[in-house]
Amino acid sequence: MKKKEATTAVIVPTAGTITSDITLGLEKSDDIIEAEVIEEDWGDNHPNFIESNTQGITLEELQTKNVIPTFVDGTLTLAHQNFIGSVRSVAEKVFGELTPVECRVSHPIIGRIPSAQHKKSSELTDADKTVFYQRLAFCCHVKNLTKTINGQSVHLCIGGVRAYNEDKLYNRPTALKFKIFVGWQVRVCSNLMLTCDGNSGTIDCMTEADIMQKSFELFNGFNPHKEETLQLLENLQSTAISEELFCKIIGRMRLYQFLSLSEQKQLPQLTIGDQAVNAMVKNYVSNPNFGKKEGEDITTWNLLQLANESVKSAYIDKWLDRNQNCTDFALGIQKALTGKDTEGYSWFIN
Repeated sequence: MKKKEATTAVIVPTAGTITSDITLGLEKSDDIIEAEVIEEDWGDNHPNFIESNTQGITLEELQTKNVIPTFVDGTLTLAHQNFIGSVRSVAEKVFGELTPVECRVSHPIIGRIPSAQHKKSSELTDADKTVFYQRLAFCCHVKNLTKTINGQSVHLCIGGVRAYNEDKLYNRPTALKFKIFVGWQVRVCSNLMLTCDGNSGTIDCMTEADIMQKSFELFNGFNPHKEETLQLLENLQSTAISEELFCKIIGRMRLYQFLSLSEQKQLPQLTIGDQAVNAMVKNYVSNPNFGKKEGEDITTWNLLQLANESVKSAYIDKWLDRNQNCTDFALGIQKALTGKDTEGYSWFIN
């Protein structure tokens, strides 16, 4: 058996190069996944992958303008850009070349330098101000891994989420919380379709090497050519949902929010709240890609996209789990409609 040559991971988060001692067990070229190559320019003219109260920011802005918070004893936390660099470094070794990263941030903490404390707000210059963003989500695509699912072009998408509000910065240094993901993203709407094998859940990390190790475990365990996953998504197009049935599902989703906790525990988990349900209804009527069309029923594939679109309004720290819940929900509804339900999704259609 050919022995794999260990590869040292290199991260370039800011200025200079940080070399980690962690070895990922990858061969230098043979282990990079072969993929279908499709020349397609995603460019800048595509919807944001998350909306809510977020704003776009570049890596350069993160590196030059974003203050890095510390623990109570002055120990630095891991900067947003270092988190991004660590995940990207591993993703490139596992999957190949990536597109430029797209970053969204929210909950800015605005301050000013000490020498500007007595200035009026109108007198402040950019040099007087400081800012750090509590929450970050980022994603990028694997350049040479594109597929077509139900007539829609999709890219393999890599990314991560972190929120400083989940870290105990008022204590001495403890593990920081991050989330990493890999899944398929629909070209036309930037909807992410996340399955459980592509979501790390919350991971605790102290160093960039920890992030790289967790990233490798997730990416190495995710097979973008797994027929079972691709077939599940493809088959969603085969199950029709009439307008009457869609209204019944929406009604049950609303009712779910007001059930007692004991009643909810007897049903599949649903984290899609009222605001998102309203958005699903609005997009059912108006979305040109996945909404209703004259004389046609929608399908469980449309239901998935309507749900995914709706949870873009979630806060960054909630978005990833709600996105996966959309996939689980659409697959569960299909099982209920085809008589294969074993988890209780039939409640939403009866």
